[in-house]
Amino acid sequence: MKKDYATILLEEIRDQNKAILEGLREVPKRVEFNELKQDIAELKQDMKVVKAAVQATNRDLAALDQQVTRLEAA
Repeated sequence: MKKDYATILLEEIRDQNKAILEGLREVPKRVEFNELKQDIAELKQDMKVVKAAVQATNRDLAALDQQVTRLEAA
């Protein structure tokens, strides 16, 4: 049976569509991106808290170092 040009073209388009759909299954969904954005926002906020705590600890340490230095000098 001889296939006409339109049938062959249609089969090729179907095969290409299948390949595209298979590839799209691997792409993260919008919901997954939104979840990642939320996770990143939470991590940024957590890092701000950690940074503030480290800075406060450094200030306390510097103050203690000064106190020790004064006591050693006395």
